[in-house]
Amino acid sequence: MDSLFVRKAAEVIIGEYDGEPVGFALFFHNFSTFLGRPGIYLEDLYIRPEMRGRGYGKTLLVFLAKLAKERNCGRFEWWCLDWNEPSINFYKSIGAIPMDEWTVYRVTGQALDDLADEF
Repeated sequence: MDSLFVRKAAEVIIGEYDGEPVGFALFFHNFSTFLGRPGIYLEDLYIRPEMRGRGYGKTLLVFLAKLAKERNCGRFEWWCLDWNEPSINFYKSIGAIPMDEWTVYRVTGQALDDLADEF
C-alpha cells in the first residue's frame, strides 16, 4: 500500500453508484521516448460481476482518457489477455488498437534475483 499512499507509484479511481463502489481502475504514468511525453498505463480495471454491462467500465476508461489529455499524455494503454474476447471486442469498439507486433517480457522471482545480483 505504500506505493499508492506514500510514494504514489500508482493511482486508483473508484467507480460508485448510489454511494456504493462498483469498480476501480488502477493506473500509473509511463513515458514514451517516441512521443517525448508521458502516458497513462492502466494496470487493472475491475467492475463487480453483478454490475458489468451497465457502462461503468467505459465510464472509468473515459475518465482516464480525459485525465490523460489534462496531463498532456501522448497515449493511454493497457494489456488484455488474448482469450478475453468480450473485452477485446469492447476495447476495439472504443477505438483501441491491439499492439500485436510487440511481445511482453517479464523477469520475476529467482530470475529477477539472479539478474540483479549480476550488478
